[in-house]
Amino acid sequence: MSCRNARFRPPRNRAVAITMSFHLFDLAGFVGVVLIIVAYLLLQLEKLPSSSPRYSLLNAAGALLIIISLIFAFNLSAFIVEAFWFLISLVGLWRSLSAKKDSKSG
Repeated sequence: MSCRNARFRPPRNRAVAITMSFHLFDLAGFVGVVLIIVAYLLLQLEKLPSSSPRYSLLNAAGALLIIISLIFAFNLSAFIVEAFWFLISLVGLWRSLSAKKDSKSG
C-alpha cells in the first residue's frame, strides 16, 4: 500500500490569508486585561496601594469587562477566575470605603 497521498502538499495558492475578526466584545476583554495589568503595575511600582479604592475599582472593572467578553466567547475556567476576581475586588472596595468612613467619624 502506498502512502503517496499522505504526503504534505502545499496549497496551490501560496498566498494564504490569515484573517482575524475583532469584535466589540473582544475590545471589552482587551480593555479589561489592560485595566488589571495597569492596576498590578501601579501596585508593584508603589504608586497605588492595595488598600486604595482605585486599586479595587480598576480590578473590578477589568474583571467585569473580561466577563462581558467571555459571554460571547465562553470559557468556563476563565469565567470562574474572573468571577472570583470581580467578587474579591468588590470585597476590597467595600473594606477600603468602610475604613475611610471609620477614619472620618473617629
